[in-house]
Formats: sequence, C-alpha cells, structure tokens
Amino acid sequence: MASFTDLVSGYHRFRDTDWVRERARWEKLVGGQSPRVMVIACSDSRVDPAQIFDTAAGEIFVVRNVANLVPPFELDGKRHGVSAALEFAVTQLEVEEIVVLGHGACGGVHASFTKEFKDTPPGEGGFIDHWVDLLDEARTRSIAEHGEGPAAIRALEMETVRVSIANLRTFPCIPEREAAGKLRIHGAYFAIHDGLLHIMDDSGEFAPA
Repeated sequence: MASFTDLVSGYHRFRDTDWVRERARWEKLVGGQSPRVMVIACSDSRVDPAQIFDTAAGEIFVVRNVANLVPPFELDGKRHGVSAALEFAVTQLEVEEIVVLGHGACGGVHASFTKEFKDTPPGEGGFIDHWVDLLDEARTRSIAEHGEGPAAIRALEMETVRVSIANLRTFPCIPEREAAGKLRIHGAYFAIHDGLLHIMDDSGEFAPA
C-alpha cells in the first residue's frame, strides 16, 4: 500500500512524464475549468472515477463521499459539502450531465446494512451512522425483497444510486434544468470483482455497459 513517500515519488514521475506530455492541456486549464460532466462517487480507494472512465485532468468534476450519497435539499443553516459542490457544478460550471456511480463491496453500504455504528457517538462511528441512515428505507426494501444475504447487499449498493438521484431532484436547480433540456442524470454501478460497469436505464434497472 502506498505511503506519503510513495505519493511524492509518484508526483516526480508525473512531472517527468504526464506533465511534460500534457503541458498544453495544463496551460489551458490554468485559465479555468469547464467540465461537461459531474460524477458523484464513493470515497472508496478502489473506485477512482478518473481511472474507471479513463479521463484526463479537467474533464470531469468529481465529488466523493461515503457510499456516493447525495443528501436531500435542506435549509437548516448547517454546512453541506455535497450540496455546495452540487450547486457549484450545476449553477456555476453549468455541467450538462451528472453521473451517480455506485460500486460493489461498498463499506458504507455494509455499515448501513449491518447497523454496526448505531448508537455510537460522533468520532467513534456516529458520523458514519448518521450519514448512511439516508439508506434506511432502501435497506428495508432490500431486505424485504432479498432477505439478509449477499443479494440484499448488492441490491442496496444499487439502491444508493437510486436514492441519490431521487435526492438530486429535490434541489430546485436540478428539475428546472432537466425540464429545459440542459441537464441529464445517469446512474452507474461498478462491480469491483469483475471490473464491469453497469448503466441504469429509465426504469431504474442496471445492465452491463
């Protein structure tokens, strides 16, 4: 596993290779960014959207968090990192597409499914529990339909995408732009065990890309 020293060594390789090869791109990016796509993905170290989609710097605007979740639109005066990033991407960068990317073997989904951090204080698991409780209703549906085995966990991993897309549409700026044909929303699921990307159709079902 990489250490900070390894990261610095990687930086030197980047400066000697990709930076030189893509210098014109980087000089253009100094003036600002104009990605057409926003990707909302999990923080999991195995699921890097830039790697999965083979993109270069400046091509996608990425937000990563536990279980690739989008909270609903809330006016409670608290700080909302995902909401701020979403607002910036949609209203300032004016991205044309948003992709919510779920994945297999998701630790956040496991925490939701097992309730392992329930009743723990913040700093010991409480923040995680209060974040993944966004999936409580989806968890109940998955267990009701699939029991409490691997099939239910996989179903809940895919539910993270559906829940996040539903919450996206509680932000006023989203349905307005969808209705005007200025924004499209996509769901996707990356299976770590076989490297397959699945795309969600209009009915909410997933199939290999």
